[in-house]
Amino acid sequence: MNIFSTEKSAAADVLLWRNKKISSSVLASATAIWVLFEWLNYHFLTLLSIALVLVMLAQFIWSSASGFFRRSSSEVPRLKIPEELFVNIGMAVGSEVNRALGFLQDVALSRDLKQFLVVVATLWAAAIIGSWCNFLTVLYVGFVAMHTLPVLYERYEDQVDGFAIQLLGQFRNHYQKLDAGIFSKIAEAKLNAKKRE
Repeated sequence: MNIFSTEKSAAADVLLWRNKKISSSVLASATAIWVLFEWLNYHFLTLLSIALVLVMLAQFIWSSASGFFRRSSSEVPRLKIPEELFVNIGMAVGSEVNRALGFLQDVALSRDLKQFLVVVATLWAAAIIGSWCNFLTVLYVGFVAMHTLPVLYERYEDQVDGFAIQLLGQFRNHYQKLDAGIFSKIAEAKLNAKKRE
């Protein structure tokens, strides 16, 4: 069995709430992190420093108490994060960034006006949403949507599909009107400009 298919099915189980304890704990953890940073105005460095102080304090008390009770101090394992973890994270992030940049460049060079306008409108909407709230809030809303929308779609699939088909039909109707009115004039102007050359 492939390890990636196992990881994907585990992620799907969490996103589709098939294991309610894990899904709810993941969502509660994300909410707690968002509340700490957004509502309570903590900063990452502050929380990291406090966590490290608490870990050091616990280890100091443990080693001091073992000497006080005349016990041999038990060997505390060294805290070490494997280097491969950071390499894998860096490679995964770099790969996704390169894939996104490649997609944007492909859209820009493809001469497909419809796809180009959709991507520009999406980036424009992202810029507007980014001006309303900070990046952490956008990440949190995306995380909550990622954990709630799949299970809602699975539960109400027929209603959502009907609504999506209706919305897509309206979008196509508006696009055809726009295409007949504006985009066809742009294409005619390009054709006339080429004829003049």
